[in-house]
Order: sequence, then structure tokens, then C-alpha cells
Amino acid sequence: MKNVLPKFQRPIQGITEPRTDISHWNKATEAYDIEDYKTSLIETINYINPELLSNKDTNEHIALVRGQGSAEIQVNVSETTFSVKAPFLKITNNTNKVALYRKIAEINFNPLTLSQIQLKQDTLWFEYETPISLCQPFKVYGVLHEICVYADKYDDEFVEKYKADFYQEANTQPLTGSEAEQVWQQINDILTEYKEHSNYFQEKRWDSFQWNLMVIAMLKIANMPYVHGALRTKLKEYVDNLFNTQIDFQYRIDKGTNFMQKLCAKTKEDFMKDAYHAETFISLKWRSSVKILQDDAKYLENTVAKYVKEEDHFALCYFLQYNFLYTIYNFNMEELHKNALYDVLEKTSGLEPDQAAPKLLETYYSFLNGDTKAVSKNSGKDFFTKLFG
Repeated sequence: MKNVLPKFQRPIQGITEPRTDISHWNKATEAYDIEDYKTSLIETINYINPELLSNKDTNEHIALVRGQGSAEIQVNVSETTFSVKAPFLKITNNTNKVALYRKIAEINFNPLTLSQIQLKQDTLWFEYETPISLCQPFKVYGVLHEICVYADKYDDEFVEKYKADFYQEANTQPLTGSEAEQVWQQINDILTEYKEHSNYFQEKRWDSFQWNLMVIAMLKIANMPYVHGALRTKLKEYVDNLFNTQIDFQYRIDKGTNFMQKLCAKTKEDFMKDAYHAETFISLKWRSSVKILQDDAKYLENTVAKYVKEEDHFALCYFLQYNFLYTIYNFNMEELHKNALYDVLEKTSGLEPDQAAPKLLETYYSFLNGDTKAVSKNSGKDFFTKLFG
């Protein structure tokens, strides 16, 4: 097998994947600074998901209802008050109430920081309410993100552990026939290539790069916006564990390898039952901006400089490839930034490290400098020689 980088193909677009536009965030903060609180709220909601207020009269009382998994996110904006309510679970006769209520009391202390889970009759709700004058954009984004993340996280867990019931069926849409075939082909290619590279690295005794391989494979699947259900939950668990430096490195490798073996053994039907379009109120990823992405790139700067100095093209390429995928995994980016990463991952797909390094570096430095528009479409040998000469 030739020593080339793992291949990459961008996932198909999720039909309801929220897209961010930083201009709305800027308008929201500017409006709040001049005490135009309702406009600030409107622009914050537009930043979160511009579809939410589409065709709505924002001059009057604003009422939004949209699903996030099996939860129902209800937002109300009046001239004086901002409130969020999100029913997400029902208590049944089979529910282990004592254990469930004890767990909810723990969650209300931590990790929840703004909202609280309340019990009303037989339904569990996330709730938050505040005067409109206190709706600083960071707080509004924070509370909506918090509610959606934890409603999405705890519904499946509480149903499984405590025998609660979903508040409602998630609003989903199956993939079309052609989409399903394309998605399965992408997943199958990722897993096939993982096995080939893993075997090749074992033959070469490059054991330290097994972590890179499994992270890249998991992130490629986890970044598909139509991967949901148990598959997404497991992928998130293992991705987060692989990046958790508080866990012994070899333990992470062993657990990750075992999980990859299970993924590779899954059938097409196993994968496709968790692949569908789902309605979302907010992206579960963190908000981004040029500054946030710039700071994220700065965190990698010393390692990148080390590999450049040592002319270690192989380590540099794998390091940047998995970090670009990890950035997509963590942040809800504007299309400009996301496409810059997708473009370079596709351009370097299947290339040898010395060919891929200048292209990956050029994109990395564009994020580090806060100007992805400065990326050249042609990354020639002069650039490579200048960096490694």
C-alpha cells in the first residue's frame, strides 16, 4: 500500500442544518448596547437559526415552537419578557421516579447553569425566563444552547435508565434513495480505508499513529449532519474520550480500537437506521467567529511549528487533518470557514504527505491569521520550500 493520506469526501447537506451568519451576531450586540433589546433578541435568534423567524411578524409578540430531537422548544418574546420552555419527557407508571428525580436534582445544580428542569403533572420541562432588558446575546445563546444540548442528551438516557417516555416523536425525514446510497457508500469507504491504513501502519510498526487513524475515521462519520440516534451518541462518547487527556493514552487507544472493530462489523442496515434528517432548533456545536477560530488555531501553533522545523510532513499532515475535522466537529461555522476546511481536505485527499503539507499549511495559516479569504487556490513548491527550507 502506498503511504498516502486518508481520502475525504464532504457529507451531503443536512436539509435542516442551521447555518450561521456572523452579521446577525454583530447586529445583536450592537442593538443590545444601545438598549434596543427586542432587536437584539431577534438578531440573536437569526444568528442561531435564520429559518426560525422566516415569514414571522417580529413587530408583535413572537412565539416559536420547533423540535430538537424529541423535545419541543418553545420560545416567547414579548415587549418585556423572554422565556423558553421545553417539554422533553413524560413520567409513566413504569418510571423509576425516585432515581429519576434524584438525578434531575443533581443536573439542576450541575451541569445546568441558567435553565432548570421542572416537573409539571407528568411532564418534565426545561424552563427559563428573564426580563428582556437582561437578554445579553451571549446569555440568550447560552441558555438556548444549554437547553437544546441537554434535552437532546438526557431524553434517550432517561428513557433507557429510568423508563421514562419521550414527550413526542422526533420530527424526522428519511433520506431519499439516492441520498441513502451516497451516505452508505461514504461510510463504507471510511471504514474500509481505516482498516487498510490500520493494517499498513501495523506492518510498519507505526503504532503511535493508530490514534490518528481512528480519530479521523470517527470524526468523518460524526460530522455527517444526518447521523443521529444511538450511533451519534456512541460516536460522541468515543470521540470525546479519545481527546480526553485525563484518560490514560493506551486505554483510549484500546477502547477506541475495540469500538472501531464494532463499527466495521456493522451492516448497512445497522448504520442506515440512524441516518435521517431531523428537525433542529439550534446547532449542538458551539458558536464560532473569526476570533474564536483564530484562537483555536493558535492552540495548535507550537506543534505545527515543531513539525515544520523537523520537516516531518507525515506527522504534520495527520495532525492538521484530524484537527480540521475536529474544528468542524466542535464549531457551528459560517459557510466560508467550513468550506475552506472541506476544500483543503478534498484537495489533499489521497495525496502523499510531501504533496499535501503545503496545502494544509496554507489553510491553517489563513485561520491563524484570521483571513480565510487569503487562501490561494494554487499552493506550489515555492511555498513548501519556503516553509521547510
